[in-house]
Amino acid sequence: MSSGNGEQGKSKDAEEVVALPDGSKDDQLGRALLHALRNAGIAVLYQDRDLKTVWARNMRAPWFADDGAGGLPPLQAERLAAARRNVIATGNPERLELSVPGEDGMRWFDIWVDADFSTEGDVQGVMTTKIETTEQKRREQALRALLRELSHRSKNLLAIIQSIASQTGRYSETIADFLARFRGRLQSLAASQDLVTSSNWRGAALRELVEGQVGRYSADSAHSLRFEGVNPFLNPNAALHIGLALHELAVNSVSYGALSHPDGFVDVSADLGSDDDEAPALSLIWSERIEKDSRGNGAKRFGSIALERVVPASLNGNAALDINDDRLQYRLTVPHGNFETD
Repeated sequence: MSSGNGEQGKSKDAEEVVALPDGSKDDQLGRALLHALRNAGIAVLYQDRDLKTVWARNMRAPWFADDGAGGLPPLQAERLAAARRNVIATGNPERLELSVPGEDGMRWFDIWVDADFSTEGDVQGVMTTKIETTEQKRREQALRALLRELSHRSKNLLAIIQSIASQTGRYSETIADFLARFRGRLQSLAASQDLVTSSNWRGAALRELVEGQVGRYSADSAHSLRFEGVNPFLNPNAALHIGLALHELAVNSVSYGALSHPDGFVDVSADLGSDDDEAPALSLIWSERIEKDSRGNGAKRFGSIALERVVPASLNGNAALDINDDRLQYRLTVPHGNFETD
């Protein structure tokens, strides 16, 4: 049998070392089984008691070599050799999992080592069966990472909901008032969450977030919203909290501000720091005209807590809510770690 080690061993040599009598049913069965092994990605190696290779099938680098170890790392090669020696000594099968460095990362293999018994019941050789499980392992790793991330984000979301419920209850005079306000805030949170989920948990574009929150309270958002400036992509945490701030501003505007009038509109602008800044912050400004007698209503209750304390604290930023005789302006500064720009 011609053979090599590692990448130098020709795969054709590894595939043609099995010979069965021509024209027999065993020959047909053997060919069928060999095709099945190949199609299933299963490799088989047969060695005598001295661990000399007798035949092999579908063995590829780094596995194919006279010693059956090929280009395996020394520690893994010794584990495999020890398993084979133990099977020869005891006749008991062994199973192990090996990991091998590859060009595109770690590769994993499940290995079965079985004894081949003679008619007298003596161990006359050892068979090694190998199947690669790299893709399965990578899917399992990705799933575990996804579940950890989902658990983390779920806990964050529950914390936000708990905070909303607590603050809403503090500033609600009746159960009906609490339920109406709490439902609105949950729906706002759900709308922001939908944007985050649709992006595979990457986050949400700022303009889409603003249009979605204002559009929930306006029949014609093209008229009621004037947006200008940059459109960064917010990370999930920023999207949820800025969405909450936009909800409070929109609800207050519908109740007391510009959106309470058919021809009213709000201005929203988004700007980054100067080009000289290594990591420019995002400056988000909401501005609208209000009635003179509306000062002190709405936004200066739970809304002011969310706008001036909860949202900026959650983003490590800062905010200011200013209400004068006929204008409301909210300015939120968001550090660069909360968003990405093109």
